[in-house]
Amino acid sequence: MGAGKTTVGRHLADLLGRPFIDSDHEIEARTGANIPWIFEKEGEEGFRQREQQVIDYLTQQSGIVLATGGGAVTRVQNCEFLQQRGIVVYLYTPVEMQLARTSRDRNRPLLQVANPEAKLKELLAIRDPLYRQVAHHVVPTSDGSARDLAQKIIQLIGLNTLR
Repeated sequence: MGAGKTTVGRHLADLLGRPFIDSDHEIEARTGANIPWIFEKEGEEGFRQREQQVIDYLTQQSGIVLATGGGAVTRVQNCEFLQQRGIVVYLYTPVEMQLARTSRDRNRPLLQVANPEAKLKELLAIRDPLYRQVAHHVVPTSDGSARDLAQKIIQLIGLNTLR
């Protein structure tokens, strides 16, 4: 959370001349409900089931830039879909930076707790090894602007910009 997946993804898609899709936005569009409502009504497990279906579908599309929710890697099937069907870039972000970026965002159900910093540390401890396992490339987000990071990703994966 707060790594800049959507922001960097949009820049990357723009530079490559490809469509950008955010899996969380796709889930909201399909259900007609926002992520906090889905968590409230169906719990995290219900949300993760929806997320897996969407990631399965989206990773079968070609020529797109896809940003997934931060917890997508907690399902083995998602990791397999992502790693086998695309190039996965993990935007590593320290907890302090995540906290600064998410402190005012009420659209993050897992952070609606008494101590969001502790929750972010807990999530990173669980997810960081999973991200590193599935990722083809790891890019620290403290290394520049979103557009700079997108350009760095293009260099890492060996694609040329269309613009």
